[in-house]
Order: sequence, then C-alpha cells, then structure tokens
Amino acid sequence: MFALNTDGKLRKKINLASVCRHVIKFPIFSRFLVVLCIRIMDKWQELTVEVLRDAEEAASNILIELGSQGVAIDDSADYLGHVGKYGEVFPEIKQVETVKITAYYPENVDIEAVEKEVADRLAELTDFGVDAGNVHYATQELAEQDWAENWKKYYEPTRISHDLTIVPSWTDYEASEGEKTIRLDPGMAFGTGTHPTTKMSLFALEQVLRGGETVLDVGTGSGVLSIASSLLGAKDIYAYDLDEVAVRVAQENIDLNANTENIHVATGNLLQGVDIQADVIVANILADILVNMTEDAYRLVKDEGYLIMSGIISDKWKMVRKSAEDAGFFLETHMVQGEWNACVFKKTDDISGVIGG
Repeated sequence: MFALNTDGKLRKKINLASVCRHVIKFPIFSRFLVVLCIRIMDKWQELTVEVLRDAEEAASNILIELGSQGVAIDDSADYLGHVGKYGEVFPEIKQVETVKITAYYPENVDIEAVEKEVADRLAELTDFGVDAGNVHYATQELAEQDWAENWKKYYEPTRISHDLTIVPSWTDYEASEGEKTIRLDPGMAFGTGTHPTTKMSLFALEQVLRGGETVLDVGTGSGVLSIASSLLGAKDIYAYDLDEVAVRVAQENIDLNANTENIHVATGNLLQGVDIQADVIVANILADILVNMTEDAYRLVKDEGYLIMSGIISDKWKMVRKSAEDAGFFLETHMVQGEWNACVFKKTDDISGVIGG
C-alpha cells in the first residue's frame, strides 16, 4: 500500500493507503479475534467501532495508528454461504450493512481521548469518498489473557479460490491434488487474503498466469499476491512497497513458502524508477493511487500483457477505468464483490476479445 502523496502529510493525517495491514479475520461464529504486536498485560481496554462496510479498512488502520495492539472485525458478509471443512453448516447470520471493528489498547491509554480522535478522523474520510455512516462506539476492560497463544486456535486454513488455500504457518495441512497452499504468519502479516479486494486479485492472477511470466506486484503488503504468482507458475516476481515494514513482512512470509526464490522484494514508490518489462502487473491499492500508476504500467507491460487492479470502491470505478483506457489499455475483465471492484486490463492491438474493443 502507498501513501496518497509523496510528502507524507496525508499518511500522518489519515493513513488510508496502508489500511488493513494488521487486520486478520478468524471465523468463530459471531466474532473475529486477532492479536498482533503481542504483549501480556494485567488489563486491556477494548474499543469497538461500528461503521459502514466501505469504511472497514480505513477505520481499522486509524485504530492501529492510534496504538491498538490489533483489531478484530465482525462482518456478517463473511458468513454468506460459509460451510465448515467437514460439511457442518454455520448458523444463519442476519446481514447488515455495517461492520464492528474492535481495537485493543493497554490499560494506561486514555480511551476516551482515543475515541474522540477516531471520531474526528472518521469524519474526514468523506474527503476521500468513504462514508463511515452513523458511527457507534463501545468500550470495556479485559482481564489478563495469554493473547500470544489463545488466538491461534481460531485461525484455520482458508480456501480462497479454486486452486489456492491460505494456511497459517504453524498448521500441519495436507493439500489435496492440484491445491496450492500459501503459508502466512498472521502474527506478522498485514492481512490473510480474505478481503474481497485480495480474493479478486487472486482470481485475476489465476485467469492470466500460464507459466513463465514476469510479474510486478505493486504495494505488496503481506506478499500474498507475489507468493500466489510464484505458485501459479510465474518465472520472476518483483514486489514493491513504500512501507519498509511491509517489505520486511513480505520477505518473512515469502521465506515461509517453498520455491519462492524467484520473488524479489524492494522498497519502491509505485512504479517510479522501475524499468523491468512485465507480462503482468498487479496492484491491490486505493483507487486514487491506481490512477497515478496507469501510464507507468502501460510503459512496463509487454505487448499482450495484463494490468490487474483491485481495491476500487464502486464510485471510483469509472475514474480508474478511464485512467487505464487513456493510458492505452483495454478492459478484459471486470469483477464486483459488494462495493469493491477489480479489473483486468490488456495491452493489445487485437481488441476483438476485450470488453473495450
């Protein structure tokens, strides 16, 4: 993920561009549990914020920037069509348009001041086309628990697509025939691949990768898209992120997976200074940032190559499409999940098989 500008001002004010970096979801019926940056203390304070689904990632990031030791997300949409690994059916959950995000703070933090700051920052999201809705807050104290181990039992292997399954690093998991596994350590990951934007990016990679490609992963975050690209047969993957922490985390996750020596991670601001010609460029970042990289992407994508973009809320879709088409791309695939959009654009002279042709 990348800041909306290069001077860091917006990142300090509202770090929209690194949203959901420390967010991990664990399905346990009506609740999700996560703990990162583990510490054991006598007491914790819990702040729960209920916002519209479109504001989930931004609100999560705000809570973490204000010192949360992790966040939990309760989203009714995660239960749609969910069936257990042994065929058990989960209870029906009433679908609502809001999500509850719970943050955890040490007992010495002024939780009322945190709540006020959260409210101020959420109000500013409208400047970026994100509506948090009528926000509700709740706080409570938690007794000492061994967070470092208890949460692990709630994180299980998750089938993301037809071929790809994300597996926690400590789990013994036997893949079925043809199944490809991505091992992540959620104690250090910025996401587990369960968000719609990541899922659609993975679907798109499955669509375009046939083996032997060069891939550029812009805003790599946890490195999940780079790892998936390697598993799907890409020859060389170059992953970039403006955040040095993300670069380190991505490398650590890459090292958890076999045969990933072909992934090269580096600090970088979008595609600035990159001169590698790629068959595929994939970017799961904010729409306002995507439009700033489409010209560079066209410069770097080989003829008949692809640009995959995700992280696009619905009211930004036309803007992103226009930017890509103005750069010279043609739309081949458009995916929608809820309010999120993803797309596959192609650099080609043969426009007979593309949507924009």
